[in-house]
Amino acid sequence: MIVFPSALKKLNVLGMNARNIDYISRYNDRRLYPLVDDKLQTKKLIEKHGLKAPELFGFIEFQAQVKKIKEIIPEGAGFVIKPAQGSGGKGILVILKQEDGYFIKQNGDKINEHNLRRHISNILSGLYSLSGKDDVALVEKLIEFDDAFEGFSFEGVPDIRVIVYRGYPVMAMMRLSTSASDGKANLHQGAVGVGLNISNGKALSAVQFDAPITHHPDTGKELLELEISQWDKVLRLASGSFDMTDLGYLGADIVLDKQNGPMLLELNARPGLAIQIANKTGLEARLRLVDAIAGQHKNIDERLEFSYLNFGATDA
Repeated sequence: MIVFPSALKKLNVLGMNARNIDYISRYNDRRLYPLVDDKLQTKKLIEKHGLKAPELFGFIEFQAQVKKIKEIIPEGAGFVIKPAQGSGGKGILVILKQEDGYFIKQNGDKINEHNLRRHISNILSGLYSLSGKDDVALVEKLIEFDDAFEGFSFEGVPDIRVIVYRGYPVMAMMRLSTSASDGKANLHQGAVGVGLNISNGKALSAVQFDAPITHHPDTGKELLELEISQWDKVLRLASGSFDMTDLGYLGADIVLDKQNGPMLLELNARPGLAIQIANKTGLEARLRLVDAIAGQHKNIDERLEFSYLNFGATDA
């Protein structure tokens, strides 16, 4: 189906050029990009500001350190290895548990220590980094997602993407992994995106590969039954990311851990635009509304109250 620019404008859909020029270039100082492009720097920043994030077991910077990987990982524990400067889920290796000398992946496949070391070496060589330059491998504690999400995700941890503009949460969605996405929560790889009502965290609509769906393709779970608990804490964490980084236009990725509640997973200075498709509405009008009042609200509580009142859908 062909959609003309005039129709997109009526729907207040934000395009890539407008995003880059009017919002990212204007409100994201490039000198701040390393704070979110480098996940190790992000980890240190989160710790400094006292926000919640998955525990960092350790990190590996040099090839000579690769052989010490088992000293970093607690015996038997699940963990995630990711490139500090990766994007789009590339290079992320999720290990559910350790068993009989093997490391068990999400899909049940087993790998040995040699395979693990080789993956880390690939990360260090820059195979998955944004720039292709030498990278650092982070080793994090595995998230144990909340039981409320059982059936909504397949072989992977679901996360919540919140677009935060000048400190105000303006749009949100939940990303659910599928067999097509290989257990990763990336929409371009086949994950499901569920638009969320900013006022209460309830599902509004769902898409996969930009097409509307009603049920999870692998589990059959009805997606409009999805509702996020501790929603105020989720948005508070997202809004606080602005104060922490000074980035005016960012995407905050948040997970709900069974024991620790909402935790900040990653930040993105150039968040994608597919969130509009998941929500069946455009970002442009919401961003203009924030521009009209920016500076009037002095703290997170006031910003959240504004978002609740102005960006909540009426049908959920």
